[in-house]
Amino acid sequence: MIDLHSHILPGVDDGVATVEEARALARSVLADGATAIAATPHVRDDYPTSAARMEDGVAALRQDFGEQGIELEVLTGGELSLDRLAALDADELRRFSLAGSERYVLVEFPYAGWPLGLESAIHALGAAGLTALIAHPERNRTVQERPERLERAIGAGALVQVTASSVDGRGGPAAGAAARRLLELGFVHVLASDAHSPAVREAGLAAAAAAIGDPALAGHLVQEVPAAIVAGTAIPALPRLRRRPRLASFFGSK
Repeated sequence: MIDLHSHILPGVDDGVATVEEARALARSVLADGATAIAATPHVRDDYPTSAARMEDGVAALRQDFGEQGIELEVLTGGELSLDRLAALDADELRRFSLAGSERYVLVEFPYAGWPLGLESAIHALGAAGLTALIAHPERNRTVQERPERLERAIGAGALVQVTASSVDGRGGPAAGAAARRLLELGFVHVLASDAHSPAVREAGLAAAAAAIGDPALAGHLVQEVPAAIVAGTAIPALPRLRRRPRLASFFGSK
């Protein structure tokens, strides 16, 4: 599996604070079955991370993991807030692209309210040759009330990333129900951890993939699409669902 959303860079944002925590998180990711993880620090007003700082952090972590024998590939990236996109020039945007693909960028969806500039931002990124991967919309109350509203953003060219903890029950019933509905609608393209530390949204991709109840769909979300994003190629088509994702064991439905 490939995890395309994490805060594994020490001391950069609200993720891991120390290299020791980064190592612990990396080991848990490996034990969970992932072989690569994207370091996607926040890029927003409270954490105005530069591409240079992200790149330096990734290089340092790669060196440390190599010395420690931690065989987890660390990829470049960033979690860009919508209001920071316009402040970043084309070169900075490309440097924040996932795995340096220069094609896909992770865009943070707000936790409250509907972002009025969402579709225009998606179009602006598209004009620059970049595709937005929208991070964790299922944790937004407006989306929870009406998941179908994301259809226009997807129609504008965006992809959607749902958090593993929303799928396997750790994120609470509201996020879980929204994640389930987005899966049923075929609106989910990537499943990722959004891990912040060994104790905050740790790994968990394997459990979330299992909770989906459809191996083909799960593999699509944690292997096939992430691999295409890392390679900078077009994403594969959604597989024909064996059955509607049920997530029954976590949400009490039959």
